[in-house]
Amino acid sequence: MNQAMAAWPARVAAEEALLRRGRSLDADLLIEIGEASWLAVIRCGQVAELRRGPFVLPSTTLALRITAEGMARFLAPSPVPGWNDLLALRRQGALRIEGDTAVFFAHLAWFKGALALLRQGPAPAKPTPSPAPWGEPQWEPIAGRYLRMDIAGRPHRVYVEEAGPRGEDAVPLLLLHTAGSDGRQWRDLLNDADITRHFRCIAFDMPWHGKSSPPAGWQEEDYRLTTRAYTGLVMAVARALRLDRPIVMGCSIGGRIVLDLAAEHAGELRGVIGLQGSAFTGSYYDLSVLHHPRIHGGEVCGAMVSGLIGPTAPEAAKWETLWHYMQGGPGVFRGDLHFYAEEGDLRGKLARIDTARCPVALLTGEFDYSCRPEDTRATAAAIPGARAVIMPGLGHFPMSENFAALKPHLLPVLEEMAARG
Repeated sequence: MNQAMAAWPARVAAEEALLRRGRSLDADLLIEIGEASWLAVIRCGQVAELRRGPFVLPSTTLALRITAEGMARFLAPSPVPGWNDLLALRRQGALRIEGDTAVFFAHLAWFKGALALLRQGPAPAKPTPSPAPWGEPQWEPIAGRYLRMDIAGRPHRVYVEEAGPRGEDAVPLLLLHTAGSDGRQWRDLLNDADITRHFRCIAFDMPWHGKSSPPAGWQEEDYRLTTRAYTGLVMAVARALRLDRPIVMGCSIGGRIVLDLAAEHAGELRGVIGLQGSAFTGSYYDLSVLHHPRIHGGEVCGAMVSGLIGPTAPEAAKWETLWHYMQGGPGVFRGDLHFYAEEGDLRGKLARIDTARCPVALLTGEFDYSCRPEDTRATAAAIPGARAVIMPGLGHFPMSENFAALKPHLLPVLEEMAARG
């Protein structure tokens, strides 16, 4: 560890992206790893000075206290599921953040990237080249328009995109995006001919998200998503579109709410699929940092979820996924997590789900440390007849981070549910 720390200031200085992300970062940072400690004087995102401890009552802005075992797993040459990110360490109880935590979260992308440079060996590989040009201009087979409808007695304009046939033989597939993002996450599925050949695929932006604005009067309220409101929204959209027993597939908060849909509306659904779905997760950091006057909301939201993406995700898909998070409205991600991490505990409803009436499939990436594989397995075990699949290499956003890796797991489930008629 001493050798890695000695080389750390130079490695940070050589990373242009880190210098850009840390351009306003000035902090005296105490790093404690097991029994060893270092004090880093950080100015404008560079490690201007690094001193080895021990220290007696050091004056610091911030302290990161990491267990020796946790750091060893974090710095493994190949990412270890559940230990591959600073917030993963926090989730495991291997990291304590003390002091001015607003500084940490305001520059979370810098701290994640800088600490990852402590890995031994050559510098991390540079990003893969951008995808090849498209060539001639071409239309994608996705149509988007606005649906005027009332939701809980208030008028809304809901943005809806869809692809695939609309005849009687087409199976409706209603797609729910993750917290803080929007329906663009389903772009690859909506462009996939193997799926759109038989399924009418519909993705909509929840109110407050993407191209669906909040309802009139939003400036007088705080956005807080609840189980009842979320289930009501999904069923209202399905009915407004006159969908006949759709399959509903959601990810993250969407992967959670499909469980409530299966419990409350089994007769109106053909089946539900939860990507990164479990009955409850709880929170492993202070959610208030997602809507804080000292913290840029878009940057912290993108940095917060960056470690949830699988390590083999294509670079362009990874950064497009994060860009969608960086565009969210103030407080929207925080409001979604009110449901995901606080109010939306569905463990008490699992026994009510009848998979003979409404099949349940839960597909989770192995690198998701938010909805962990063990959370998904426990949820499926509490629902007789539910299926759980843990997907190698994937993280929290399989449909947008690496659809090609998700598809072999997803397609058989869709075909089986469609065959129920």
